[in-house]
Amino acid sequence: MNRRRLLSLIGLPALLASTGLAWASYTRSRNPYYQGPVTENFDGLRFTDGRPVTKGLMDVLRWQMGERQREVFPPQYPTPPQDTPPARHQGFRIVHLGHASFLYQVAGLNILIDPVYSERASPLSFFGPKRVNPPGVAFEALPPIDVVLVTHNHYDHLDVETLARLHDRDKPRMIMPLGNDTIVRARIPDARAEAHDWRAQLPLSDAVRLTLAPTYHWSARGALDRRMALWCSFIVETEQTKVFHIGDTGYHDGSLYDRLGLEFGPFALAVLPIGAYEPRWFMGDNHMNPEEAVRVMQALRAERAIGHHWGTFQLTDEGIERPLEALKAALAQFGVAEERFQPMRPGQSWSA
Repeated sequence: MNRRRLLSLIGLPALLASTGLAWASYTRSRNPYYQGPVTENFDGLRFTDGRPVTKGLMDVLRWQMGERQREVFPPQYPTPPQDTPPARHQGFRIVHLGHASFLYQVAGLNILIDPVYSERASPLSFFGPKRVNPPGVAFEALPPIDVVLVTHNHYDHLDVETLARLHDRDKPRMIMPLGNDTIVRARIPDARAEAHDWRAQLPLSDAVRLTLAPTYHWSARGALDRRMALWCSFIVETEQTKVFHIGDTGYHDGSLYDRLGLEFGPFALAVLPIGAYEPRWFMGDNHMNPEEAVRVMQALRAERAIGHHWGTFQLTDEGIERPLEALKAALAQFGVAEERFQPMRPGQSWSA
């Protein structure tokens, strides 16, 4: 066995936990995060988005230990200068912090989505995907944070050490889908954490409203808690501007986003993942590629889109700039002007 394959096998638990990849079908009989009534998306033990679970441990091993066409990220990847946000912004301003992390400044409110300031997207400090560029806003330069939103519990989205730093500094309100509050409180007992189901609508202020929307994904922090916490997308809106924010999703037949576009759209902006999608036979269930992201933009009836979930942590096999190339090709294929769908680098911003 060569060194690369040996390291892959040794690091498999950290890789799976950090990227949200399937292990197997588990026999755990009690949900450690959430106990609630059976609903359309909760069977009493696990959450579901209506799709069958099709991948297991043997598929993971096939991917990790088989012949792969993996393009390794460089140790450093240049990005624009870090942004220095204002203390407050009365319009609608979004700054990309890297990977799936964002600062939203909306009608005087400061919101972080999936903030990850750790060096690795991993449960381990010494192993797992390591960032190749710094956050787009230094932690010390963050304005006072009022609200933190978490889409799901994979390590590249829910970073409890970053949440602990934010709690110590600002004591923000933390909003997440069902079950994730238990994970947060295990690290931060007095966190202002609250959890809600899909389609919950919450006021964040007199001017800003939040909706939790369904998405095609799953959850796990370890080997025995698969789909035991819920996952979601967010709709952030004011009277003037409405934004659909997806942390992670698969595409499938696209019908979910057709329905959401009809129900909630149109949108001024869709914030969409465009990376971590190869190999398609394995990743396609839970991570869409750039072509599918363009389809989702259109289904949501979004005027513009920005792409994230690329260029900071290597989770899958495609090279660091492959999402850029694939997005450009997809925009040409669908006749969408490139300025309408911009891939975001850490430190870049969008304003309404």
